[in-house]
Amino acid sequence: MSIEKESKLNYLLQQWPAGTPAQTSWLREMGYSDQLIAKYKKSKWLIPFGTGAYKRPKESISYWGAISAIQQQTNSTIHPAGPTALMMLGKSHYLNLSQPQLFLIGKPQEKLPGWFLNHNWDAQINYTTTSFLPAELGMIDMVENNFRMRISGAARAMMECLYLTPKHQDLLGCYELMEGLSNLRPKVVQELLEACSSFKVKRLFLYMAEKAGHSWFKFLNADNINLGSGKRSLVPAGVFIPKYQITVPEKLEEYGKL
Repeated sequence: MSIEKESKLNYLLQQWPAGTPAQTSWLREMGYSDQLIAKYKKSKWLIPFGTGAYKRPKESISYWGAISAIQQQTNSTIHPAGPTALMMLGKSHYLNLSQPQLFLIGKPQEKLPGWFLNHNWDAQINYTTTSFLPAELGMIDMVENNFRMRISGAARAMMECLYLTPKHQDLLGCYELMEGLSNLRPKVVQELLEACSSFKVKRLFLYMAEKAGHSWFKFLNADNINLGSGKRSLVPAGVFIPKYQITVPEKLEEYGKL
């Protein structure tokens, strides 16, 4: 290998975080031609990781490393969301420890890479595309298993849980998550509720926050939050909540009452 090519390889290894895949598109953006990538592959410096990505020799790739790479290498908005984000923040725990569920959300038309979808991760992948919240609002940076990534902050993650009801999340389970969110910042919650385009999410969030008796609830300005008009029935048969014009499961409304 020439000195120039060896130098380029060393630079790549310095820029490439351990435990993450290197996507072909990222390698090309970094100035590595298909010919050079092929040579690294032939020399076993790059090991194919599905179609469109590579890994280092003898390295294993976790889904945390994969998500970090997707975000860092392509500026993707795909992120750990809803119950997964709350779990990462210590607000929730997986119930099925044998196969955790990984909830990811991205913008409409944003697709997970084929190499990610086709890999057999030790988790059930639930991916949803939506724009019911602005992409960057309520997001935070964190490190999970030594991998840097953007995830939903607690308030946004709670709203994502409610967005996923009833298909992927149980309303009573969502309320139990809400009960643990006693330290949300009213300013952040207010901004998210004002920007949220889902009337279902906003009504449920306010209903659950008030029911849980969180102190931050009284600092919200309801006049600036558009809750839409008309009734919303979230279950076939349940209890109607006049203040928020929603019908919720009886178990939820009666939860916590003596």
